Amino acid sequence: MDSRSHTHVTAALRLCLHALLAGLLALVVVRAVGEGAADTAAVVVVTLLTAALYAAGAARSSSVQPKDSVQPTDSARPGTSVQPGTRAGAWWLGGLWVLWAALLVLSPDALWVAFPLYFLQLHFLPMRWALPAVVVTAAAAITSFVVHRQEIEPGAFIGPLIGAAVAVATVLGYDALFRESERRRELIVELVATRADLAEAERTAGTLAERERLAREIHDTLAQGLSSIQLLLRAAERSLPENAPATPHVRAAREAAQANLAEARSFVRALTPPDLEHGSLAAALERLCARTTAPELTVRFAVSGTPVELPTPYEVALLRTAQSALANAVRHAEARRAEITLSFMDTSVALDVVDDGRGFDPSGAPVPERGTGGDGGFGLPAMRARAGSLGGALSVESAPGQGTAVALTLPLPDTEGGRAA
Repeated sequence: MDSRSHTHVTAALRLCLHALLAGLLALVVVRAVGEGAADTAAVVVVTLLTAALYAAGAARSSSVQPKDSVQPTDSARPGTSVQPGTRAGAWWLGGLWVLWAALLVLSPDALWVAFPLYFLQLHFLPMRWALPAVVVTAAAAITSFVVHRQEIEPGAFIGPLIGAAVAVATVLGYDALFRESERRRELIVELVATRADLAEAERTAGTLAERERLAREIHDTLAQGLSSIQLLLRAAERSLPENAPATPHVRAAREAAQANLAEARSFVRALTPPDLEHGSLAAALERLCARTTAPELTVRFAVSGTPVELPTPYEVALLRTAQSALANAVRHAEARRAEITLSFMDTSVALDVVDDGRGFDPSGAPVPERGTGGDGGFGLPAMRARAGSLGGALSVESAPGQGTAVALTLPLPDTEGGRAA
């Protein structure tokens, strides 16, 4: 049995054990003196030696670890202190047993000291040695009673055996309770760490969502406005005579608008999702498929048509839609296969996410929220809102047991206006 000797519970149990042993040794001395036996002096001497040896070992054991510390028994060095599982502890316990055996020969009342000895043996010896030691101690107590009383009574056998059984059950029960408390403590530590990780993940998700919102707002307001101002100033500059007094001012205003437009674009790029910071949209979708893992799930990615440069809001909308649809396939659809296809056409770009999961009824009321489900996900209503803000459309085709297909189609922006912005 492992010792956790300085918890509050074990400290109280130790005090009870000390008091029990001291009281039983005192009983032996009092009975010997009161009866005026011939070997009273020997009983007193052996009893005092037993008490002295026990007190020395108990004091040595208590001074090794600081109060309220919890350390395994292997940390004690053999031969340096009286600790459970050490050679010094075994020798100390053996000395106590020898003195008790001598006391058994001198006085029949010494058999009661067997009860605290049971607990000491179970505490200081490995279980494979402690159980035989308890049996030997009980046998010695029974033999002493029979020899001294010169008669065989049921109580002579029942008392020591019941005491041994109670000691074993108590020690094993406490050990089981301690292990259970340790498992619960480890579980609590793990839950606290998990809660901290979840809080950090929520903060990161909130930061990314805010960055994405700011990028969309800057693109839809400042960048578009500056692009329109630049186009209007360029048209005004072309319509003015070459030597007109207002031409330099119009040119300077156009250049200022162009510089601020470049600055707004840099802000938008800095606020885009990390997956789009390094590489194209196709590369980001390919990385998304590679890192999406689930038991027996295969995710494939394909590009159709000739890729063209897309504005940042387009790339963000396509990436977020793919992330949400793929997350639904993993968490809700129990799919075994999913395919993401990015298609570039003459006037539009389309994203298709198809899985072979259990499907659902798109007309059901709770289903549109299954992507959001309280976890802050990007659900179907949010996908449709984003598609609508960019002039596109989102379609969902599904049926129970027939998989799900999510398709997002966005019109390609014109060259001078939307795409340039």
